[in-house]
Amino acid sequence: MPLRKWVQSANNAIEGIIFAAKSQRHVRYHLAFAAIVLFLCVFFGVSKFDFMLLSVAIILVLLAEMVNTSIEHVVNLLSPQYSEHARIAKDVAAGAVLITAFGAAFLGYIVIYPYFQKIFTDGLPAMKHQNHEIMLLSIVIVLIAVIMLKSYYGTGTPLRGGKPSGHAAIAFSSWAAVTAVTGNFMVSMLCFLLATMIAQSRVATHIHSKAEVFYGALLGAGVTFLFYWILS
Repeated sequence: MPLRKWVQSANNAIEGIIFAAKSQRHVRYHLAFAAIVLFLCVFFGVSKFDFMLLSVAIILVLLAEMVNTSIEHVVNLLSPQYSEHARIAKDVAAGAVLITAFGAAFLGYIVIYPYFQKIFTDGLPAMKHQNHEIMLLSIVIVLIAVIMLKSYYGTGTPLRGGKPSGHAAIAFSSWAAVTAVTGNFMVSMLCFLLATMIAQSRVATHIHSKAEVFYGALLGAGVTFLFYWILS
């Protein structure tokens, strides 16, 4: 598949994610809870197995919400007038989301509770986190924040335009991670110049405004520096 078609397909897919986040408040809630749970997993230093369990639960809840949104729109298209069969289809889809959400919440309680309990007996964990864990967490949280902000402002498409610039957010998140890990001024400046070039290219091609690029850069760098300050 040519690169342009692949980018367009990815743009359409991300557009669907943003539409679901914009039109369904429960999707926004789940995205926010996903960000919180991922941060707590890294903060508490949960085991890899527990982290995988929670990640799968998060993915299943978001998947169920998006499938439910898709079913609702298809039913509305096929049956614009009230229909008992349409109502049943929507209720069953919503029930699937409810079961998935309750199952994920129960699983999250089982996994996270021992770590909360340990705080009351041993205090806050003073463990050091590996750099790649913090970097991955930062990028995921930045992406979630970009999706939620784009859905809130409702301008542009996921990979073209809108506030904030996702490209600038990821570029400056990477710069902040490299700076925090290496502590090398020259390496940091080189990565900063590369991030700036990426941001400038979005303005030069009239995909983003300077303000959108600035907000994206501030979001990416701010979240990443904050996480490295807290977790390392």
